[in-house]
Amino acid sequence: MPTRSITLAAAAVAVLTACGPQAPLPVGFIGGLSDRNSDNGQSGQNGVILAVEQFNRAGGVDGRMVELISRDDAQDRETAARSARELVAAKVEAVIGPFTSSMAEVIVPITGQAGIFEISPTITSMAFYGKDDNLFRINRTTRDNATDYARVMVGRGQRRIAIAYDLRNRSFTESWLKEFRSAVTALGAGLAAEVAYESAPDTAFDQVVQRMLASKPDSLFFVAGALDVARLAQQARTQAPQLPIGASEWAATEQLVELGGAVVEGMLIVQNYNHSDESPRFKEFSDAYYKRFQRSPGYSSVSAYDAATVVLTALKKRKPGETMKAAALAYGPYEGLQQQIAFDANGDTTRKVFFTEIHDGRYVQVQ
Repeated sequence: MPTRSITLAAAAVAVLTACGPQAPLPVGFIGGLSDRNSDNGQSGQNGVILAVEQFNRAGGVDGRMVELISRDDAQDRETAARSARELVAAKVEAVIGPFTSSMAEVIVPITGQAGIFEISPTITSMAFYGKDDNLFRINRTTRDNATDYARVMVGRGQRRIAIAYDLRNRSFTESWLKEFRSAVTALGAGLAAEVAYESAPDTAFDQVVQRMLASKPDSLFFVAGALDVARLAQQARTQAPQLPIGASEWAATEQLVELGGAVVEGMLIVQNYNHSDESPRFKEFSDAYYKRFQRSPGYSSVSAYDAATVVLTALKKRKPGETMKAAALAYGPYEGLQQQIAFDANGDTTRKVFFTEIHDGRYVQVQ
């Protein structure tokens, strides 16, 4: 066959291939889907699923659909490492997750070594701040949150605060405690007690609270997930019903209200989104989320949807040969559900937060 004929035949094959169905673009998700604190991971996965489904209905990347590949880290280091390696083997374009700092310690080195772009909706530990790596973060830092908590709590007259913190997520909890201790001290107050425990089905939460109360504090604060905070609050209401209680942002899920009931009423807790937002954009998201999953969105689903927005936008806009990290930096800032998402060169961003108290089974914003 003459050379020109071969060229034309090859071109014809290329055209026919282009007209056929294209392989989907794989995007990974990793989070705690089966652990004691699985509410964060499950809600986050729902937010990502919704974002991907909407993106595909809108045409995907020039007609090429995105396939979401989800893996469970189970808040277990071995499971997390295995799941991360599976996502690497699947040749995903990016990974959305994880949702706790302790799991990020395991997962990020594995995906980073493979050159895979990763964006966490929720991790805040200072261990991941200011680093030029393949990890971007949607959330602010433990320093930001702990400093704001100190300002609000000391402003309410709480000057001897007893803290309980879960060592299962120690990358987050110890970072949070360190920053809070520093901020409280700078304001002329102090920590009456720092009680470490390890979350488990048989954890003696009555004893944890007893150790907190032995220091004669004027308030109790829990740096733990929603399930543990509900149980700690139950003991606090039994042993010291007069003391104010609060919890870190990790616990600020819908499950906390469902599990805690009356014992979490009045609890101070920060949210990284505005529950009361009546804007058309957020209402459209909330309605779509409820229709799809038969429940209202929480902070991890909002943050995960925002993280997915970054990944999907970068996928759509990146140029041939451009890495996902380069694309994520190049095509921002991004319009999140409530806030603009602008990354610095290290993939860090700022985020406005809203202090709330739980009243009548709802998070109610306070000044």
